[in-house]
Amino acid sequence: MTEMRAFREAVGHWAAGGPGGPAGELATRLGLRTAVLLEGPSDLAAVEALTARRGLDLAAEGVCVVPMGGAMSIGRYAGLLGPPGLGLRLRGLCDEREQRFYDLGLQRARAPRQGFYVCVADLEDELVRALGTARVEETIAAEGDLRAWQTFLRQPAQHGRPRDQQLRRFLGTKKGRKIRYGRLLVEALGPGEVPAPLDELITGL
Repeated sequence: MTEMRAFREAVGHWAAGGPGGPAGELATRLGLRTAVLLEGPSDLAAVEALTARRGLDLAAEGVCVVPMGGAMSIGRYAGLLGPPGLGLRLRGLCDEREQRFYDLGLQRARAPRQGFYVCVADLEDELVRALGTARVEETIAAEGDLRAWQTFLRQPAQHGRPRDQQLRRFLGTKKGRKIRYGRLLVEALGPGEVPAPLDELITGL
């Protein structure tokens, strides 16, 4: 796990203009075959929670999950990790509104579009719809965030908004909350409730 984190960090430095040697050396040492490209750390938390729940050892399968820091980075990361770079098989999630950036980035990297799954709005939206708003609110209460949630709902900007949109906005209002709930909402899912994009991604690994 420590070396996987080191690989992610090395890829981040490489993407920012640093040398690619450290990432290449770690990829060889780890026996990596697949890179899962995600927009950010909350998606990473959700993917790691689901793989743990299913008893999957991604490291043993040569899979590393890499948060890119935003959809606009897809072309850069696909080029570094895909066919022009380390030659890894690429998989991932993207939001519907970002799909064209993914298509263009993957095309530039000569990487197949297959293996990338589209969330309607984002992964949080998929999880909220899968659980239903009442169960998400129950999770918020169980985590001790009920007072913060109630205060948030009293804000004028939230009046009249659909509950699912309020919940998604609340999850992003405090640093670290979106990451924490990425894991918690996955853990709250019942059998057969995993959203299709996330389920298909993990099943295909």
